[in-house]
Amino acid sequence: MRLDKYTVGEYSPGAPLWQQVAWYYLGSSLVSSYWILNYDFKCWVLRCFGAQVGKGVAIKPGLKVKFPWRLVVGDFVWLGENCWIDNVAMVTIDSHTCISQEVYLCTGNHDWTSPTFQLKDIPIHIGESCWVAARATVGPGAKLGRGAVLGLGSVTSGSLEPMTIYAGNPAQPIKKRKLLSHPSDLSMMDENSGG
Repeated sequence: MRLDKYTVGEYSPGAPLWQQVAWYYLGSSLVSSYWILNYDFKCWVLRCFGAQVGKGVAIKPGLKVKFPWRLVVGDFVWLGENCWIDNVAMVTIDSHTCISQEVYLCTGNHDWTSPTFQLKDIPIHIGESCWVAARATVGPGAKLGRGAVLGLGSVTSGSLEPMTIYAGNPAQPIKKRKLLSHPSDLSMMDENSGG
């Protein structure tokens, strides 16, 4: 390949230059700040730059988001310390999902068969009630089914089956996961256990 001939093809960042500059120099630093701990404020900043963010979202210090206008986050999502959402393509994180510390979500790749090493952008979708554990990597095109778990330091760029725990590089299924079907089941469980 010839990197001096590198091309992004028809790819576009998806926002005007002023918005990109404002994000890099202002918005990004506010969201990643260790001094500002207010989740609602950080969610508001992301929304100002085009992200769709639900209610009750927790944003820990050090979060990096490449393009907030290509981010959809559901309700009651946790985004851990020093996560990097490298979203040259859309990243969707459904409700009640935990993205732990130093997780890397990468939507960009390159065509290594192309002499120009052309950029490829492929969305990521992480389903409801998933857990991506600390230092795991989710690659371009990955789809995590509802309730899937990607273990500590694991790597995937494929599809993870719902309600299944995965670990390793590449991630392999370890066992099935049991999850309460609805938050109201918690109160039923307390009644049945005498709690």
